[in-house]
Formats: sequence, structure tokens, C-alpha cells
Amino acid sequence: MMLKKGFRFDARSCSGCKTCQVACKDKQGHGMTTRFRRVYEISGGAWVQQGASWHQNVFAYHLSMSCNHCDKPICVEVCPSRAMRQNEDGIVTVDENRCLGCGYCAFACPYGAPLLDLSSGVMTKCDLCADLLREGKSPTCVAACPMRALELEDVEDLRQTLGRGAVFPFLQPTLTEPNWYVALHPDSDRAADGQARIANREEVEPK
Repeated sequence: MMLKKGFRFDARSCSGCKTCQVACKDKQGHGMTTRFRRVYEISGGAWVQQGASWHQNVFAYHLSMSCNHCDKPICVEVCPSRAMRQNEDGIVTVDENRCLGCGYCAFACPYGAPLLDLSSGVMTKCDLCADLLREGKSPTCVAACPMRALELEDVEDLRQTLGRGAVFPFLQPTLTEPNWYVALHPDSDRAADGQARIANREEVEPK
């Protein structure tokens, strides 16, 4: 089941302002610890001696990540109660009436998308702002981005210009086929070579 729309993220333009993250939290009414969308800082480099002088080769850029409503959502595959489902439009949602709160979906997801709602004891996640999409509007995170680094576009158009999110520190996209298409930052190769650290490492570990 294929999603007709996908996220285009331009790592070259993202300033790391986290407006997308804050806008999502505001719409969902989430507290401090619940983030359907997260912004990560990838940074690295050091001082290098060249002759008698020292020069720095420091770099830093950002990645904005949420549920990618994958074409092959592993969260749906592992859900024992079938609460996690992929709708006819490709959007992945949670049926809270069927959810056991076991967390299998969260363990399996390479993007850390499903989150446990401690107050209700069930899993929650981004639904791509389906209510806004039905009104012909953009998801809140997309509408809020001041740099236009995040957009929601036709998947077929995205596939002709960008690759799926094969970007450090996330898993190669062949497992779940995420609908997250990335214009890579010029320093992404340096990060992939092990020259970077990840802010918010406690939220998503590379797999």
C-alpha cells in the first residue's frame, strides 16, 4: 500500500530552529517529553595541525524526523493486536481501542515514531495531520517551517529527484521503505564515515 504523499526534507536548508517540532507539540497538546517530530543535530570535526598552525574542520547540520508512513511499516507487522494499521491512503495509525500498550511497535520502528501515552497506557504516533489533509491543508510541521526545508509532496515526483532517507544515523531504507526523501547536506558523507556525534542520541539509536 503506497502513500501518495511523502516528506521532502532539505538538510541543506534546515536551521535547526525546531519550529516544526514545537508546532506539532502545540497541535497535539503534548507535554515536554512527547515528540511526534524531533530535530537532531549532527556535528563533528576537530582542530587539525597543518605545519606550525592549527585549523578547524568542524561541521554541523540538522535532520527533522517523524513517522515516515512507510510503504512497508514494520510497526504494523509486529503489532500483536492489529491496533497498528496502514489505512487505504497509506497513512499508518493506531487504533487505541485495540492497543495493548506492549510497545512492540516502538521497539521495531527504526525511526522511534510510536510513543507510549503514559496517561492512557496505549501507543500514539503521528497521523500525518490527517484532519488537515482532508481540508486540503499541509501538516502542521510542514506549514510551520520558516526555511521551507520540510514539504509534503507527491511521492512519484519525489522519487524522480531524491532518494529515500538513506542518511546517517538511520537504518538503510530498504527495510521499511520510508516516505522521507532527503536532499543531503554536503557533510553527510563525513558523518557517515564516523566523524559525527548525534544530539538527542537517547531518543534514537542508530541501527
